[in-house]
Amino acid sequence: MTQIKKNNEKGSAKVWMITTISLIVLFAVASGLAVWLFISYTEQKTDVDSKVDTAVSEAKKVQADADEAKFTQREKEPMRGFVGPDDYGRVTFDYPKTWSVFVNKDVSKGGTYEAYLNPITVPPVSATQQFAIRVLIEEKDYDKVLTTYDALVKEGDLQSSSVSADGSSGTRLDGNFTKDIRGSAVLFKIRDKTLTIRTDANTFTADFNALIATIKFNQ
Repeated sequence: MTQIKKNNEKGSAKVWMITTISLIVLFAVASGLAVWLFISYTEQKTDVDSKVDTAVSEAKKVQADADEAKFTQREKEPMRGFVGPDDYGRVTFDYPKTWSVFVNKDVSKGGTYEAYLNPITVPPVSATQQFAIRVLIEEKDYDKVLTTYDALVKEGDLQSSSVSADGSSGTRLDGNFTKDIRGSAVLFKIRDKTLTIRTDANTFTADFNALIATIKFNQ
C-alpha cells in the first residue's frame, strides 16, 4: 500500500508539474501575442492617425489656396479701363485694378507706342523682363509684323491661331517667344499700324484671356 501511495504521489506531482509548465508556456505565448497585438495596433493607429493628419492638412491647404484665389480675384475688381492714344486707334481694354501701368514712349511725334502693365508695380523695361501685359502699336504693316514670327511658328516654338476682337480678325500666338518669355500674344491691324498685346508668362493667361475679350479700337 505504501508503494502504491508513493507511486500515486509521484504521478500527481508529474501531472502537476506538466500542468504548471503548460500553463506557464501558454501564459508566455499569450503574453507575447498580447504584446505583438498591442504593438501592431499601436503601429496601425499611428499610421492611420498620420494619414488622417496628412489628409486634414492637405484639405486645409486646398481650402486656403481656394480662399486665397477668390480673395485675389475679388481684389482685382472693379476693373480699370486702359485707353491708348487717339492717333493710334484709341485702343481700350479692361485690366485688374491691382495692376499698375507705365507708358514708355511719347508718340506725340510718331514712333512705336509702348505700355506695360504689371501687378502692383511695373519693373524696369527690358527685352528679357517679364510683364503681365505688353502693349505695342507699331507704325508697321500687319503682314510684315507677322512674318517676324514665321521662323518660330515653323520650328514649333509658337502656335498660331485666329482671334477676333471688336468685330476685327487677328492672329494669336502661344508658346516660347524667347528663352525668357513664354506666354501669349494677339496681333490686330489698326489702319496703317499693328497692335500687339502680349503676356510674358503663363501665370497671367487667365487675366490675358479676360483682357482680350474686352479689347476695342477705332478702325
